[in-house]
Amino acid sequence: MKGIPEAIFQRRAVKVFEPVEISEGMREQILNAARHAPSSFNAQPYRFYWVETAKEKTVVTKLCLGQMPAQTASALLIAVADLESLTATSQRQLEWMRSRSEFSEEKIRDYERTAKIGRILFMPGPFGIFGAMKWGLFWLLNLWKVMGMPPTSRQDLFKWATKSTSLACENLMIAAEALGINTCPMEGFDGRRLSKYLGLSARYHEIVMVIAIGKKSRAYVEPPQWRRPLDATVTIL
Repeated sequence: MKGIPEAIFQRRAVKVFEPVEISEGMREQILNAARHAPSSFNAQPYRFYWVETAKEKTVVTKLCLGQMPAQTASALLIAVADLESLTATSQRQLEWMRSRSEFSEEKIRDYERTAKIGRILFMPGPFGIFGAMKWGLFWLLNLWKVMGMPPTSRQDLFKWATKSTSLACENLMIAAEALGINTCPMEGFDGRRLSKYLGLSARYHEIVMVIAIGKKSRAYVEPPQWRRPLDATVTIL
């Protein structure tokens, strides 16, 4: 198993894989790494679809435009920003806190209040009316007070959820690399048809990326890697 810095520096977007079986234990480790990524309010606004059977992979590969990483991967991971799960997730965390002796009644009530505030802040309302009202209110408050702007539209909510989903995907790819498995994140796919195939709702779900997972083919030669130097990327204040 590689160390984390080594896995980060060696991770590449592999274009051709060779057939290997990903064990159930390894699959669980990779997916557990994804769900341990940080997310705002611990909302975990994502859902993952692990595709490994030949029949399902054939369908998903076609919807990924037949790309070589998808064709040759041992499995495909579809990462979805999921707004539908927010209420259920906060409720499950509340139940978990109540089952643990470490949390006092005061801590549980604090979480209930925080979750309620989060639902209010993140609620666009019918036809986006409540979101527009929130935008106007926070814009006025921001004229005289330093403060952030919460999501005020469904588009903003998907942007927010996509950030957390992307963090989870990076965790997943680094964990796979550390375990000796390679990956290739792909943005080329037919989102409408893939969403329909998975039974997703445009109101609550948005596919962020599809990740091809497998073992790099010994015949595949990686091109040299280039990254901007630190002084062109980082500003120290």
